[in-house]
Amino acid sequence: MRASLNVVLVVVDTLRADHLGCYGYHRNTSPNLDALARESVVCEQHIASAIPTHPAFATLGSGQYSVTHGIVAHGGRVPLRNTVPWLPALLQKAGYTTCAIDNLAPWHQGFGRGYEYYIDPASRRPLSINCDNRDINNRALPWLEQNAEEPFFLFIHYWDPHTPYMPPRAYRRLFYDRGKDPCDPANTSLEKLARHPLGKVWSETWLNKLVRGKTVTDAEYVEALYDSEIRYCDEGIARVIETLDRLGLLERTLLAVTSDHGEMMFRHGIFFDHHGLYEGTVHVPLIIHHPDLRPGRVAQLTAHVDLAPTIVALCGLEAPKEMEGLSLVSLLEGTRDKPVREFVVCQECTWQMKWGLRTLDYKFILARQPDFYGTPARELYDLREDPREFRNVAEERPDVARRCETTIENWVAEKMRAKGLTRDPLLAHGLTLGRQWQRRRARS
Repeated sequence: MRASLNVVLVVVDTLRADHLGCYGYHRNTSPNLDALARESVVCEQHIASAIPTHPAFATLGSGQYSVTHGIVAHGGRVPLRNTVPWLPALLQKAGYTTCAIDNLAPWHQGFGRGYEYYIDPASRRPLSINCDNRDINNRALPWLEQNAEEPFFLFIHYWDPHTPYMPPRAYRRLFYDRGKDPCDPANTSLEKLARHPLGKVWSETWLNKLVRGKTVTDAEYVEALYDSEIRYCDEGIARVIETLDRLGLLERTLLAVTSDHGEMMFRHGIFFDHHGLYEGTVHVPLIIHHPDLRPGRVAQLTAHVDLAPTIVALCGLEAPKEMEGLSLVSLLEGTRDKPVREFVVCQECTWQMKWGLRTLDYKFILARQPDFYGTPARELYDLREDPREFRNVAEERPDVARRCETTIENWVAEKMRAKGLTRDPLLAHGLTLGRQWQRRRARS
């Protein structure tokens, strides 16, 4: 792989893989990403190793698991230590001009390390997550124009599909039947929304404002808004690709598109949020466009922890030994048929405290504490027969569940030994957003 290759890393917050056309979605949410995918390598089974935003980005940037880099929860108290390998710092040291169009660093200590330029368009907004792709591109595209002559690493973080789903007015009925009434009182698909920690707030400050004070009752209307946000963001990504092409940069640039995590729509009792280690949350896209790679698809398991060492390798550099992820270059080149990994361990400790194991065939979820949905402590799903994870077969297939649980416990114990930890890091840290909500419930 060639050295001095430009790198553009695009992360679309809250984008689940199965809502993109290139991952089989039935709606036309992503025509531009689909076109890019046809000229790229698509990782079909890419898994977020830690969710939600802060743990995910710490893993993406470090090539380490959350147990190792220490950030296991969103809004936690652990900073990103200077001893953690960090992709922008590595590329800066290698001579790259580095820039982030992002808002993570003001919220989490250490995320800005290695960036010569750190541009936060969200600081102009009262609510940072309402910063849309136009705001981002108004900073990213001129930066590309001004820095096209030197090797660069540009990180672009889009927020459009994150709640609240508020696409421009022209997009709001793009995927929702115009003959349907989103406020039909006979529709009860949102009746359990009030159980969600943010359900009442969302209804009053977001959903019902979209319909001028009425009450939204149709969950499919909200899902259609999410899809409209993806389509809107897809058009923003197209402008980045067009700019790279116009500047003659596309054929000397590594362009990677992924997400920090997905989004649950209205299943498993989780409404329009990113907790629960189900496929909607942990299965995210990874599209890699590289001038020396032939287009293709990778069916084997890959994970967020693999992205940083892969980018480093594609740039002709050597990954630090502290990175735990695996280089995917041989898979991307098509020179390796065997999987680089048999499973991915993932975790969450923000609204729920759980470990998960993802193989090609199964998903196993192990709770460290009860959650406020009353979910079983052990969940097993056969992803071949039940890809939407509706049927927990942990009791029907006890041998499989036991093997999965043993694999998780052994993996966690090994990582703890390597870090000198004596207590499960999820239990040691404790919930963040979930703890605040539990306290509010106890007072009410």
